[in-house]
This record gives sequence, C-alpha cells and structure tokens, in this order.
Amino acid sequence: MSSPADPAPSQTFLQKNDFLIRRLHSLSGLIPVGAYMCVHLITNASLVGGVSVFQNNVFSIHSLPLLPVIEWSFIFLPLIFHAVAGIWIARSGKSNLQQYRWVGNRRYTWQRITGYIAFLFIFTHVFHLHGWFHNEWWLKTIAEPMGMAKFRPYNAVSSLASAMTGIAWPIFYAIGVLACTFHLANGIWTAGITWGVWLTPKSQRRASIACALFGLFIGSAGLSSLVAVKTTDAMEAAKIENAMYDARIHAHTITPDDHKRSDGHAVEKPKSELVK
Repeated sequence: MSSPADPAPSQTFLQKNDFLIRRLHSLSGLIPVGAYMCVHLITNASLVGGVSVFQNNVFSIHSLPLLPVIEWSFIFLPLIFHAVAGIWIARSGKSNLQQYRWVGNRRYTWQRITGYIAFLFIFTHVFHLHGWFHNEWWLKTIAEPMGMAKFRPYNAVSSLASAMTGIAWPIFYAIGVLACTFHLANGIWTAGITWGVWLTPKSQRRASIACALFGLFIGSAGLSSLVAVKTTDAMEAAKIENAMYDARIHAHTITPDDHKRSDGHAVEKPKSELVK
C-alpha cells in the first residue's frame, strides 16, 4: 500500500495530452477528413452523368498545382492522425459513454466497429487503386505485380471498370463505403455533443434525424458510383477518354503524362500527329 510520500506514477505523453488528442481526433474527423470524404464520394457519383463528366472532374483535380503537397497536407496526414488516434482511443477502453446519456450501447459499439472497417478499407483502397506510393520502382516491382495500383487518372472510368471486375471488389467497396458513411454521420452526431452543440434530448433527437439523412445522401452517392462503374463499357469509355486526352493536349490544358494513362494507351500518339 503506497504512502502519501510515494511519487505519483509517471504518465505517458498520450495520457498527459488525453483531452487535447481527443479534441483533435474529433475535429480532424470533420475537417478535413470528413469534408474530403464528402467531396470524394460526390465527385465519384458524377460518373452517373457519363464518362465525359467524370473524366473532366478528374482532369480538373490533376491540374491543381502542387497536388502531392495538397494530398499529404490536407488528406493523408490528417487521415493517418485520425486513424491512429482513433485506434488508441478505442483500445484505451475509455468510452466516454457516461457523458452521453442518450447514446445507446449499440451506437457506440458500431462507431468503433465501423472505424476499424474504415481503416482497413481505406488502407486497402489506396493500395488497390493508387499503390500507396507514386514511386516507379515500387509500382513496377511491388504494387502492379500484385494486381494493385489500378487507377489511371487520364483513363479514369475505364481503369476503374477494370479494377472492379468480378464481384469481390464491388462487395468490398460497398461494405467500405457504408462503414465510412456510418462512421462519419454518427461521428458528426457525437462531435456535436463533444463540442456542446446539442446537449438536450430534444436537440439530440433532431440532430440524429439530420445526421441520418446526411448519411443516406452520402452513402447513396458512394453506392451510385459503384453501380455506374459496373454498368460502364470499359472499351467505349477508353475511346471517350483518349479523345478527351488528345483534345486537352492540343488545347494545352494538360501536359502529356504516360504514367497517368492505362497500359496500351500510353504509347498512342494523338490522332492529329498520326494523320499528316
């Protein structure tokens, strides 16, 4: 039994900064991670409008200056922090459930489950479509031989259609999108309590309805893009993409980049160069 003179047990960095880490975790889940997820799913849903609509959106994204800096600063690093902090919070066993008198055990449990699913989904999704790293040696030696790094920005729809062949990958993406959607929508609701936005039972019920409707909207956008990909003819899509690529090259709105084009198209020259 310790005496009053015994020194207090030393705390780890995480324990000392528990409050701050939890607040930053909550905030990062909304901005920028949650905001990016909404933009990403809505952009993908533009595929419902046709190949040219989605391809134009992808061209616009990849014409942004310093795109890798933007991705790492506002997407990857905040996402990594949110994921690591979330796992630590879940593993620490401090549920905060007593603070939320109107939160059910199931809702809290599913927030943790979908968090783990979302982590595995995003980790695999980035590898499947982008290969994690845009390093030539890594892509050619590791990612592509494993059937990963399938997405080509300048052949966006056809490369996605190729990546989604079969039934396993579409099911995997559907589960992942739904898990991310629930995690974000329910996370917004709990963040509202954490930050003191809605604290009364009445305001929490209203927030529950609003967050549920938001989740349905974002989830529907994500699933609609999967349906659009599965119903797209990859060969026809590639013809449209290549024509758009040629037009943008001659208009000088993009620069030639074979690494952003699908295999078999990278060696093609614009039609105007062939017809002379």
